[in-house]
Amino acid sequence: MATNWNIDTTHSVIGFKVRHMMISNVTGTFGDFSATATTEGDDFSTANFSFRAGIDSINTGVADRDGHLKSADFFDAANHPDLTFESTAVNKINDDELEIVGDMTIRGTTKSVKLKAEFNGIAVDPYGQTKAGLSLTGKIKRSEFGLVWSAVTEAGSIVVGDEITLNTEVQFVKG
Repeated sequence: MATNWNIDTTHSVIGFKVRHMMISNVTGTFGDFSATATTEGDDFSTANFSFRAGIDSINTGVADRDGHLKSADFFDAANHPDLTFESTAVNKINDDELEIVGDMTIRGTTKSVKLKAEFNGIAVDPYGQTKAGLSLTGKIKRSEFGLVWSAVTEAGSIVVGDEITLNTEVQFVKG
């Protein structure tokens, strides 16, 4: 029996980090996002995931940097307002760990990516809603999605690294 799940945006965080000047990381989140999962019963190893994040909602804590990320130098939010992910396979590693493979689309370019998912379990909240939690991590290269802006400092340091680490905490609500 198919079970539908919707992301609980109040209890979920869609985050990322990237090297800055090759000496530290800059972190950020997306505030506008949606996701669904369809499972057989409550078994997330059978899930089909669909995810969308609004590029205009990117937040790194610095308005000027966020504006640059939304510009044509990076995400080009005016022409590509959403980042999307559609799963194509879920592989069960063990009871608490899944590998989610899917197509991620950024800036009009679609690439297959693998995400590691820690399944944190299912619980009923105080309001009687059944919820499931997952922690997802993965790495992508921004250059593969057309985000190729770069600069080099006088000392030869690259301003923005190519590898992006994805860190998300998601809670789904059954129904």
